[in-house]
Formats: sequence, structure tokens, C-alpha cells
Amino acid sequence: MGVEKKWLFTLFSAAFLSLSILMFSSFSCFTSIPFPSIVLHGPHHPPAFAYFISGGNKDGDRIFRLLLAVYHPRNRYLLHLGMDARDEERQKLGAAAMSVPAIRAFRNVDVVGKADYVTYLGSSNVAVTLRAASVMMKLDAGWDWFVTLSARDYPLVTQDDLAHVFSSVQRDLNFIDHTSDLGWKEKDRFQPIVVDPGLYLARRSQIFHATQKRDTPDAFNLFTGSPWVILSRSFLEFCIFGWDNLPRTLLMYFTNVKLSQEGYFHSVICNAPEFKNTTVNADLRYMIWDNPPKMEPLFLNVSVYDQMAESGAAFARQFEVGDPVLDMIDRKILKRGSNHAVPGAWCSGRRSWWVDPCSQWGEDVNILKPGPQAKKLEDSVSSLLDDWSSHTNQCLIASEDTQD
Repeated sequence: MGVEKKWLFTLFSAAFLSLSILMFSSFSCFTSIPFPSIVLHGPHHPPAFAYFISGGNKDGDRIFRLLLAVYHPRNRYLLHLGMDARDEERQKLGAAAMSVPAIRAFRNVDVVGKADYVTYLGSSNVAVTLRAASVMMKLDAGWDWFVTLSARDYPLVTQDDLAHVFSSVQRDLNFIDHTSDLGWKEKDRFQPIVVDPGLYLARRSQIFHATQKRDTPDAFNLFTGSPWVILSRSFLEFCIFGWDNLPRTLLMYFTNVKLSQEGYFHSVICNAPEFKNTTVNADLRYMIWDNPPKMEPLFLNVSVYDQMAESGAAFARQFEVGDPVLDMIDRKILKRGSNHAVPGAWCSGRRSWWVDPCSQWGEDVNILKPGPQAKKLEDSVSSLLDDWSSHTNQCLIASEDTQD
């Protein structure tokens, strides 16, 4: 009997040990983080994008969702919550980002710790954007295009789609909606002199107007357009490190312009001889406007999903918090699960309802697998590039445009 008990104890101990090893191995496969594979940049590899995603108070969750919707290990991301947001919200956003296995491994997402006040109508928007571009240049030498997004935006393509389409685009081109026909904006935006307190006050405040107005400048031409841009690295190097004084001269002028983010980059690029013919006149955003248009586009919802999905745009704006149409985009276009990154060719994990396929990846994260939306974006970009190549001057001033 004693021998039998001893045998049973030995068998139980061996079984328990085997079960423990099996459980530990299973747990490890879901909690361990694979080493990041090598990200390759340069003209012989797919392009990479630097995303600057901005928002304000209580936008942290929206920014995190947007981050997951545009995430790829090859890209760089900088997240900015304005000073109206609490430090706890910034910390929560950083913690949420670091909870994603790929982000922990590739270390390509940063949250601005010392945030800036951003006054919607003032020039602090331009200052924040230039700061973001400078930071991302310092952090990463590999990205090709700089993309501005807000918490109210959402993608209509995967990053594999976007990189695939942009692989055939000259990497010095800039997608920036612009015109020299100022119209009513000349008297409403450019001639009034405004001061943005966000540049010098440690508290939130609104812009204020000077009593006098100024003449429209004749030392350079003014251009205006969409504030949402996709700018080349070479152009932003010119804006920031400016071997010519033009970017600084225009920055001084636009410091006192209302909604300067709708004119600064547009005017710099169209007054710089080496860059004025690198402008593709589009922002690749899907938006619906009132007639006449108001300050912001209309909110998008389920009723416009079909035309939005067929638009050939890369991004859409603007969306209400948690609108059901975002879930439709996740499900039908991005194939993204809740709190998961968009699966791409770089993801090697098994897809299921409880496992994030992008919690594991293979040896090569530089491969792409475009989906159906890529063709729509490709057709849209090809049409824009055909129009771009048919013009010798991409920045015609209004009088020249009229003569043509």
C-alpha cells in the first residue's frame, strides 16, 4: 500500500509539473513581446509616414483609436493633447499606447509631454505643427511624408493601401489644397491684424483684433486652402532649417493672420521656386460642406458611408465621438478589431475574436498587402498626378489663372 501511494504521488507530481510547464508556455506565447524586425527605409523600400495627431481636452480615447487605425511599424507617430487637457489624460494616452505589443517593441509612438495651447483661429496651430515636424525629424530619419490629423479624423484605407499607392509617387511631391483666389478671405482673414494669446500666455484665451488693418502684401503672393496636408520631408526641412529666409519671413507675417494654418504652408511652397511645382492640389480628405461653407465641414455618419468609401480619399473628417459609422469603417474597410491595430502584411498572429493578430509579426515588416480600397485611392491619386504633370506652373496666381 505504501508503494502504491508513493507511485500515485510520483505520477501526480509529474502530471502537475507537465501541466504547469504547458500553462507557462501558453501564457508566455501571449505575453512575450517578439523582437522588432528591421525597418528598412529609402527609395528602394515602401515609403513611411510621420503622423502628427492632435486633439484637446477629453480627446485621448479618440486619439488612441485613431492611432490604432493608422498604425504601422514603419511609420512614426507623435500625439499631442493641448494644454486644455489634464496631465492625467496625457499619461493615460501614453499608457494606452504602450499597452500595444508592437508599439512597445518598435518604439515609434511618442506623446508630447509639455503640450502647447492651441487657439483655433490663431497662429499657434502653425507653431505646434512646425514643432511636431521638428521633433519627428530629430526622432526618425526614415520617414518620407508628414501627415496632419485631428482627433475628429479617420482613415478610409489601410496603411498597406496607403504605402502601396504612394510607392509610385515622387517623394518630393506635396499634397496640399491651395489657391491664390483669396476672395472674401482677403478682407476677412489677411487684412485684419490679430494676436494669438496662445503664443505667450500660460492660460487659454481667444484671439483679439487690432483696431487697424493692413494692406495685402506685394512682396510675395498669398495662397490659401485646406489646413490638412501631406507634406514631403524635403519641403519641411526647407520650412524649418530654411536656407532661404522666405519661411521665416512668412512665419512672421502669418503670426498675425486669422486661421494662419490655412495659408502658411500654402504661401511658403508657392513662393519658393524650388518647391512651387511639387504641389498636388488636393488634401486627399473626404469632407462634406454646407452651402455656403461654414468654418468646419459637416459631421459624417452612416448615411454617407457608401459615397465616403467610394470617394478614393485616404482620410475623412469630421466624426462625432463614437459614431456608428466608425465601427462600419473598422469592420468593412480596415478589418480592425476593438482596441487592435489594423492587420496588415506585417502581422503574423492567428486571427480570432480574442487574439490580436498584430501582437505577433514576422521577420519582414516591410512587405505590403494592399486591399480593395487601394485601387480606389490609386485611381484618385493617378488622376491628380495626371493633372499635375499637365501643368508647368502648379501655383498660378489668380490673374494668370483667369488669363489661361
